[in-house]
Amino acid sequence: MTQKPTAEAIKAREGGASGSAGAGPGTGNPKRAGNPVAEYRALPGIADEMVDADGKVRPVWQNLVSAIGRMDAAELANRFARADRYLRDAGVFYRAYGTKENSERSWPLSHIPVLIAEREWEELSRGLIQRADLLERIAADIYGPNTLVNEGFLPPALVAGNAEFLRPMVGVQPADGNFLHFVSFEIGRGPDGNWWVLADRTEAPSGAGFALENRVATTRAFSDIYAETHVHRLARFFVAFRDALQMRKRSPDDRIAVLTPGLANETYFEHAYIARYLGFMLLEGEDLTVVDGRVMVRTVAGLKPIGILWRRLDSSFADPLELNQRSHIGTPGLLAALRAGTVSIVNALGSGILETRALLAFMPTICHHLLGEDLLLPSIATWWCGQKPEREQVARHIEKMVIGPAYSTRPFFDDNGLSVLGSSMRENAKLSIRDWLENDGQKLVGQEVVTLSTTPAWVDGKLTPRPMSLRVYLARTRNGWQVMPGGFARISSGADAAAIAMQAGGSAADVWIVSDRPVERTTLLTSDETFIRTMPGSLPSRAADNLFWLGRYIERSEGALRILRAWHGRFAENANSEMPLLKNVSEYLKVLDIDSAQPVPDSLVANIDSALYSASNIRDRFSADGWLALNDLSKTVRKFRATVEAGDDATHAMTILLRKLAGFAGLVHENMYRFTGWRFLSIGRYLERGMHMTRLLGHMSGRDAPDGALDMLLEIGDSVMTHRRRYNVNTAPLTVTDLLALDPLNPRSILYQLNEIRAEVEQLPNAYQNGQMSPFYREAVRLHSGLAVMTPEGMTGEVYDHLEKEMERFSDILAQTYLS
Repeated sequence: MTQKPTAEAIKAREGGASGSAGAGPGTGNPKRAGNPVAEYRALPGIADEMVDADGKVRPVWQNLVSAIGRMDAAELANRFARADRYLRDAGVFYRAYGTKENSERSWPLSHIPVLIAEREWEELSRGLIQRADLLERIAADIYGPNTLVNEGFLPPALVAGNAEFLRPMVGVQPADGNFLHFVSFEIGRGPDGNWWVLADRTEAPSGAGFALENRVATTRAFSDIYAETHVHRLARFFVAFRDALQMRKRSPDDRIAVLTPGLANETYFEHAYIARYLGFMLLEGEDLTVVDGRVMVRTVAGLKPIGILWRRLDSSFADPLELNQRSHIGTPGLLAALRAGTVSIVNALGSGILETRALLAFMPTICHHLLGEDLLLPSIATWWCGQKPEREQVARHIEKMVIGPAYSTRPFFDDNGLSVLGSSMRENAKLSIRDWLENDGQKLVGQEVVTLSTTPAWVDGKLTPRPMSLRVYLARTRNGWQVMPGGFARISSGADAAAIAMQAGGSAADVWIVSDRPVERTTLLTSDETFIRTMPGSLPSRAADNLFWLGRYIERSEGALRILRAWHGRFAENANSEMPLLKNVSEYLKVLDIDSAQPVPDSLVANIDSALYSASNIRDRFSADGWLALNDLSKTVRKFRATVEAGDDATHAMTILLRKLAGFAGLVHENMYRFTGWRFLSIGRYLERGMHMTRLLGHMSGRDAPDGALDMLLEIGDSVMTHRRRYNVNTAPLTVTDLLALDPLNPRSILYQLNEIRAEVEQLPNAYQNGQMSPFYREAVRLHSGLAVMTPEGMTGEVYDHLEKEMERFSDILAQTYLS
């Protein structure tokens, strides 16, 4: 029996699905309201991807179009909902800048894929490979002999005056001999049906991970159609690139890492996704240090060498010593390591100069000079206004031009407000165009207005033509450049190409490269039955820090919820917050910055948000289910803060939140691999729970505790039933102390937490040094032993105070030992 593949299996082979996820072709409801395909009309005078000039469906689209035509609106809506649900469950997002509210936005999938015939794609690929080779040669010249400038093929101003040109990189040869390893190109089809290059992406190309997620989501919607269509898979591309990077390592001990600017970056999700997908470390600049000319990563087991960095931050921020001194996301000394040839960077620092918009004007001539051939894939027509003939050309044809910054590295439709349509200028502005170009020509570029081809998008319940561009990726492999058979399409939110960018409301569609014959189904999984079990990679200190505090914030939230539930339960019985027990607990909560007057205190929301933030910093190490559970918890607690009232309502709300917390804890406990990261998460939880119970017992188990305090302690400690079974007496200070402080079998007791901490610490790196306990391990043993010899009679308020201070000290020693 055929089994439907899981999402992970689909990801492993980049989105290939077998079997049907819904009604297949020919099973549509005969009562559908209109045929969405038959109603589709291409825009006059504009090339369309799906239909030709005569309005006929192109052959490559016919299978998909025929299937969609047999579906009614309800079935299509269900299919699209499956795709959207997958993206939500996977936590796919991008970050929108310039917004006051939460800037994380759901990934805007355009559900209808773009289909391109294999033969056409092969022709495009030849042009793109030629262009990648050309850009490599240009980079090598700019940072090497500089013959292009010396011989007049490139204006000096476009190099010397360019912010993307990094003088400290001149003469620095990449360790592996190549400046470029992973590039992308923004391409578009014009009215004549031919493709143009709109922009080159060489600095830190983004979106490859989103292309993978687009594929998985789209196959959720059209799994049956995808299975019977010969669509080239994406995995082979990533396998080839991963293997090429592995080959470039100079030592088996070298590590490969993705270098991210951090959580605030708009494509951080993709950085984490790619790192997890390819099995690389995800690092930030602060994780790295340069020692004796070598780049090292700070891990809990000490400094470990990095051999290859796939950077996703701009070059100028990479090294604050020699580049942008205001950078807080770089690594001091990185350029020194590059000069020493001890690390390879993908792509080389300074490669952003190749993205300069004005460079497009010189590409045909440079190509003929360096490669001895014409460009196979032309750029959008471009004129740099730093030369008189070009200025006059732009001025004469201003109506057909877009005027924009010469040094811009974005396509004209990505920098609204910077580029100006000549046709939109007022008459008096057009009269002064010559003066403008004369005065600021070196800073300006003119580009021919592009009318992008359209592709079908699902808008308001029907297929509607929308302008689109393609983002295509190339990776350097052992066999040269390889083109990803797909990438993703950027779809405009309206009829104007200016709305194609994500930040402007655009969406993204999967791209299917369709063959006439069955295609190879490469996966990231090996079919070799022999294997070597390797231990998980080194744990960076920053990741350990986030795991440790994730554990603490989760446990801190649970402790607060249990106290608040007990408080509101008793308040519901008499509605008197001034009764001694409730007043006593309110005073205790105030010390913890928890306001009992708020049914759902702000500090509780802050703790859960802090847990979510810690988890977001380790997305490459965190499961999708765990992420969903935390997000759900955060949304629920915010909803309750706005709606819940004190008493029974709050008690019920706290119970719901506790269950959700327990669900998250269960996911982590059952699914997380028992290695170093797990230990730091667990130590954080055990330590916070131990401190929580220590403070509670010190405050509520003394002789001056109000009536009902002991029963409340047992309820907060979730030990009411255990106390009844174990002690044949009513609640008493000694029995409560014995159960909640000293019972090694009670998972809520202090001693249990210290016992578990000792066991986890023993397994940490360097717990033993030269056959002896490390100072940190010795501290864990001392902390555990000090409590293990105590009796209930000896547990006084002073003992609890001292124990709490010792736990805080233990946390500090842990940070100094492993997290600094």
